[in-house]
Amino acid sequence: MASAEDYALAMNTQVPLPATVQFAPDYAIVTERLALRPFSRGDVDAVYSYRSREDVSEYLFDQPMTHEECAEAVRARAGQIAFSSEGDKIVLAVERRDDARLIGEVSLIWRSVSDLQGEIGYIFHPDAHGHGYASEASRALLAFGFEVMGLHRVYARCDALNGGSERVMQRLGMRKEAHFREHAQFKGRWDEELIYAILEGEWFAPATSR
Repeated sequence: MASAEDYALAMNTQVPLPATVQFAPDYAIVTERLALRPFSRGDVDAVYSYRSREDVSEYLFDQPMTHEECAEAVRARAGQIAFSSEGDKIVLAVERRDDARLIGEVSLIWRSVSDLQGEIGYIFHPDAHGHGYASEASRALLAFGFEVMGLHRVYARCDALNGGSERVMQRLGMRKEAHFREHAQFKGRWDEELIYAILEGEWFAPATSR
């Protein structure tokens, strides 16, 4: 497998951006095993392969998506590649470097400009679970948020029943800040939500001290 530097060079994409953009990654974002890149029209079938599944939608607000809904989602995601103002988000396709297979998606939302707050999220094909891909991809977005955007705090949230997602947040060095018990109706039951977060100072602290 090519080095991360060579892989990034080969995948380098000059994406046209509006003049209002304040922050945008240099695409692709390449990690040890993964490449994070903008979505394209050719990704619809790969996205449908996991977003159509009941076990993927179980803890999402969405129901399993049709092929047409996935096509529309990909069209929307293809434009979510930069930050111009509060509320903007980037949603990136995650592909494995060794076989170029799209295995999921990660997102970073600019929640507050004045308070320097962000939120990350991730959705992966069940076949890709258990390999540390979600942690690896999310860590790359945390690095962009803290080291490029200058965020002070980044949080993530998940259903309290979603142990896999909670473990990802823990591996990222996040702390549990809240457990909202039965705070809303969700798909016919009372929802319980966990909030995890990491601060700028914690991100830059030596790994041994986290």
